Amino acid sequence: MALPLQENPAGPAAAAGSARAIALAGLVSLAVAMGIGRFAFTPLLPMMLHDGVVDLPGASWLASANYLGYMLGALLCTLQPWLWARFRSPPALAYVWLVRAGLAATGFLTLAMAWPMPAAWPALRFAAGMASAVVFVYTSGWCLARLARLGVPALGGIIYAGPGAGIVVSGLLASGMVAWGWTAATGWLILGVLAFGLSAAVWRILRGGEHLVALGAAGAAGGAVAAGSGAAALPQHGQSEMALLTLAYGLAGFGYIITATFLPVIARAALPGSAWLDLFWPIFGLGVMGGALLAARMPHGEDLRVRLGVCYGVQALGIGVSLWSPSLAGFAIGSLLLGVPFTAITFFALQEVRRLRPATAASFIGLLTAAYGVGQILGPQLVALLLRRSASRGEGFTLALEIAAVTLLVGAALYAWMVKAYPMQSPGTASARI
Repeated sequence: MALPLQENPAGPAAAAGSARAIALAGLVSLAVAMGIGRFAFTPLLPMMLHDGVVDLPGASWLASANYLGYMLGALLCTLQPWLWARFRSPPALAYVWLVRAGLAATGFLTLAMAWPMPAAWPALRFAAGMASAVVFVYTSGWCLARLARLGVPALGGIIYAGPGAGIVVSGLLASGMVAWGWTAATGWLILGVLAFGLSAAVWRILRGGEHLVALGAAGAAGGAVAAGSGAAALPQHGQSEMALLTLAYGLAGFGYIITATFLPVIARAALPGSAWLDLFWPIFGLGVMGGALLAARMPHGEDLRVRLGVCYGVQALGIGVSLWSPSLAGFAIGSLLLGVPFTAITFFALQEVRRLRPATAASFIGLLTAAYGVGQILGPQLVALLLRRSASRGEGFTLALEIAAVTLLVGAALYAWMVKAYPMQSPGTASARI
């Protein structure tokens, strides 16, 4: 049953209810697009390997196809304000209609993976990646803008618990299906139906975003003027900061994706026969949810680059723990440490974008998402290369995880350098722009 949303709340209580409904709609949208549309592949991969419908090199290509679609979808989101400004007429569809279209596409594409036609799977995963990027960018923009208008921007952090919730649900379902001896095709069908059901539950809430279309076109046409009207000027080194932020965010995509894609396979190689193998992925999802809720409760006005650097360090530590102790406890702790900062990194990075580019934030959110996508594309391909050239599967995965951990530490060092090179003007100024 769809959840109600009042467009024009009549008082504080109604406004609070409306804000909670918006945050819940964003959480569910990201659970479908990210937790199912993108990351259902991870818990279903061992089932696909067991069924003999794909091998590890093929799985790496399927993962990269999804991440390539994610990157290109994010790039399209980045370019859309300039396209609308060029043609001087924004499309009739609001951002929320793009979210709806992406959710519907996610359901269809997930169901289609049950089709016994492996030659079509790369195209299906590519399209699912594009859909997830569209839903992520426009859900983020819609939710954050609506919540800011209602005076509760801190609730925005709640929506980023969505990917974790989707990961937990898909992971637990996959664990049950493995125990019952079901096939991967059945898993894709069940998760596709789940995607449609969750989307239907929030369908009616996803409305009221028409003003965002106008803002997107206006931001492209006159972003510099608008930026100067709210503050004296953007920092004179804003372009350099944006470039470094984009690079650092891209490193995060590369740093986590190897573990996030192959965690169940790595665990099976290290702990053959363990009854707990299929629970490491849901543990990662629980960490994602907890980290998102924690990030939403953290005080505003502090330097977000410090928080981002700490998050990168925690993820690197999580990878390190699983390398140092490839045991039940090591994988459980490593999965949790990898998951806790996962969407917190996104939440902090997008707030930093709003600080640096308040008038064109939606476009630059797409840019950062595209950079993240590049990192994600490279990760599985590195694994495929190392597996071909290593003496054993375990040696290949170990080297890949070591490279991933070092990459995250480089990203943390970049944020530390940015804090020193580009100090915040003042806590008050930073808070006003976030």
